[in-house]
Amino acid sequence: MTLLTLRDVTRDFHLRGGVLGRRRTLRALDGIDLVLHPGETLALVGESGCGKSTLGRIVAGLLPATSGELLVEGKPALKGKARARQIQVVFQDPFGSLNPRMSVGDLIAEPALLHGLVERRDVGRRVAETLTLVGLRPALAERYPHELSGGQRQRVAIARALAAEPRLIVCDEAVSALDVSVQAQIANLLQDIQRRTGVSLLFISHGLSLVRHISHRVAVMYLGRIVEEGPTEQVFDHPRHPYTRALISATPEPLPGTTGPGAALSGEVPSPLALPSGCAFRTRCPHATAQCAASVPPLSGPEHAVACWHTDTLPPHAGRHTEPTPRMAAALDLYRRAAARRQDLTEETLT
Repeated sequence: MTLLTLRDVTRDFHLRGGVLGRRRTLRALDGIDLVLHPGETLALVGESGCGKSTLGRIVAGLLPATSGELLVEGKPALKGKARARQIQVVFQDPFGSLNPRMSVGDLIAEPALLHGLVERRDVGRRVAETLTLVGLRPALAERYPHELSGGQRQRVAIARALAAEPRLIVCDEAVSALDVSVQAQIANLLQDIQRRTGVSLLFISHGLSLVRHISHRVAVMYLGRIVEEGPTEQVFDHPRHPYTRALISATPEPLPGTTGPGAALSGEVPSPLALPSGCAFRTRCPHATAQCAASVPPLSGPEHAVACWHTDTLPPHAGRHTEPTPRMAAALDLYRRAAARRQDLTEETLT
């Protein structure tokens, strides 16, 4: 059974501009098809402006889709408060997304009380349990967001999302504003929470090393379309679309012994208001032909899908690997050992 299904989802924004104030249409999403399973992490990657965050907001119910279907467990997605009960969001800036006038305890208690998941007399216990789940001391419930570090605030944001007991959490660039060591902590925290609760994650990011570490499947977006989608290891080890190859090649700090960068992309990203005919990537693709300009390639493939007319004739990929950088790998290892030590201490206390 699938948790989330998107079928031919589009999103248009109507703009006015120019001397005559003419109305123009910007298609931010164009025919998105995606499936997310229970307990799975699906990563959305791509350059800024490709539509990742717009798709995440549509999934969370913060934006309506112009057309298409959005199903949760095979049924049309609910709206408003009911959607928030199923799907929660963790935003990029925890300081901006947390109400500065509310204490940490009130921030976490609010969604649980709103959805009737806890009696008011049990709020303190629920808040303490949730803070412990995200690796924070229950005593922090009395503090306010400005009294916390960036990593602590993001943990509070995750705790607030978990308080609603959702089936899915949309992580919209949830770690990009944090230091790399804190990114590793939050990434491992999300994985640990997923193992404990079975929650699914839609992980929106442009950090490919982190995406490879945390996700089960990856969907690569370019100008409102998904151009490649499949299991994480297959997409990173055997990328089939020229754009995916370019993203991987551009990853900084390759590990010692890896191959050099692939061919860099040429040209500018086309304006979403004036997309090229056919494949939108063809103006920057070194393998483009007349067929690419004539029609849009469909996203096809049983498990590792790609939208490219020439994927079977592309030369072998020789781009950089995207294993965690040495600094990221060290941070991940440090956090894993600290988490294991905390688990041992917890088991000793219980016994």
